[in-house]
Amino acid sequence: MTAADHRLPSPPTTSSAPARPASPRRCAALLAVLVAALATLLVPATPAYAHAVLSSTSPVAETVVPTAPAEVVLTFSESVRKVTDKIRVIGPDGARVDRGEPAFNGSVVTIPVDQGGARGTYLVSYRVISADSHPVSGAFTYSVGNPSEPPTDDGSDRADPVVAAAIPVAKYIGYTGLLLVVGPVLVLMLLWPQRLSRAGPARLVWTGAGLITVSALAAIWLQVPYTNGGGIFDGSGAALGDVLGSLYGTVHLVRLGILLAAAFLLWPLLHGDGRATRSDQVLLGILGGAALLTWPLSGHAAAALVPAVSVVVDAVHLAAMAVWLGGLVMLVAFLLRQADDRELGAILPVWSRWATFAVCALLLAGVVQALLEVGTPKALISTRYGQLIIAKVVLFAVVLAVAAFARKLVQRRTAPEEPGRMRKAVWLELGIAAVILAVSAVLVQTTPARTAVAGGADGGVEYFTTTATSSIYSLQIEMDPAARGNNSLHMYAYTLDNRPLPVVEWRATIALPDQGVEPIDIALLKLTDNHAFGEIRLPAAGDWQMRVTVRISEIDQDTVTVTVPVT
Repeated sequence: MTAADHRLPSPPTTSSAPARPASPRRCAALLAVLVAALATLLVPATPAYAHAVLSSTSPVAETVVPTAPAEVVLTFSESVRKVTDKIRVIGPDGARVDRGEPAFNGSVVTIPVDQGGARGTYLVSYRVISADSHPVSGAFTYSVGNPSEPPTDDGSDRADPVVAAAIPVAKYIGYTGLLLVVGPVLVLMLLWPQRLSRAGPARLVWTGAGLITVSALAAIWLQVPYTNGGGIFDGSGAALGDVLGSLYGTVHLVRLGILLAAAFLLWPLLHGDGRATRSDQVLLGILGGAALLTWPLSGHAAAALVPAVSVVVDAVHLAAMAVWLGGLVMLVAFLLRQADDRELGAILPVWSRWATFAVCALLLAGVVQALLEVGTPKALISTRYGQLIIAKVVLFAVVLAVAAFARKLVQRRTAPEEPGRMRKAVWLELGIAAVILAVSAVLVQTTPARTAVAGGADGGVEYFTTTATSSIYSLQIEMDPAARGNNSLHMYAYTLDNRPLPVVEWRATIALPDQGVEPIDIALLKLTDNHAFGEIRLPAAGDWQMRVTVRISEIDQDTVTVTVPVT
């Protein structure tokens, strides 16, 4: 049988087995498999790191200049855009000295400042949006004349941990909705027996459309606190307008518009006689292709080395995933239970060829993506992005092994127990694939390995993050790039129930006892009530011992110690 034999005739009544409707328990189990991998997203959230990194400043960070500059210039590794009122220059007296709106010119940001400023230390805090929609924040100081006590600023805090955790969950929901639309629609158009009811598959497709809608709306909503800082309900109409006017917001609105247009074409396919005209099929294909492009256009691919290639490869990757996994859902939820042996004998060989083609496309697109975003074997092993790629490849290999077993069952459907074994194999295939989707949702929130390498000091590619807990607080510590040379340090204090904790005083030291390096004091700048920032130059690799003391009142303080592996 060839793929052209897609319109399967209804078999004679005397030879057809009665349709066996999918039980509610099995449908519930199917939904459970698709959402079970969300547990992998609900671990303690680590921040999502952006493409752009601050590559240079003028005045140079931590230096003393003889006279106050007329402007401060920030140069990033790639283009960035503005977050309203999140770039500030604070003078020695605690007052803002930046004047007017900063000018954005690709990767260069110019901040006009008062030229007649006082002598002392100035704080520059910034929060901008990278080309791939992720926020980039930090701070540094410079001094005019003589250094003084550094000022503080409360205007550049990062997104709440709940926001950081909710974003990959929203992406996972969108991926799940995509496969519940693409795969079932393709099967209904080309492989579905005419005698079988379309009610179940129709519910599946509309559920998928609903999930895509919820995911897109949630992504737009979450992008406001994610880019501006704050909790999940923090934000303003102006901030929402900024998101909607960005490429990120535009592509999500386009996705919703395409979904609405596709719904009018899907209605007769799902609720009529099931016959889609050739023109309807072509139009649905065009709309589907356009919708698929909205995912890479709002992520890493839009800011890759070769954006046109990355966007197309990402879209192919998503399409292959949706056809393969969506088809598996149709098999396990409906066809393997409702179709008779004659119908399955016609359907399964065609589906097997589709699945083989989809898996090959997934593999090829994945290789191209890895070459574009990883770059070197060292980056593959040393970066979080590379490690997630490895985990995805291992899981994918297991799925391929299960799929190969299922394909053998398709080729020899003779033994009475084969249909049951095939259903179990497909369930296992879907379960592992659900975990792969969860890994993918985390992956798109992680800095590509090539960027981690480019942003590391002295060629380092590591990023260190950990959470230390004392009896009175929880402390999230982030050091970038955790390598010899200059390192940026961020610390966030939280209560034991994960709420921001105001800190009265921060103190930190770092030492390397194995090599005789005595404790070095780390100068910390208080950026917000619960956020401190510092810069430290580490002269050697090794396991550095960091001690951090956090005082939260006149009498309450505690010290935590963590080991920081430096490469």
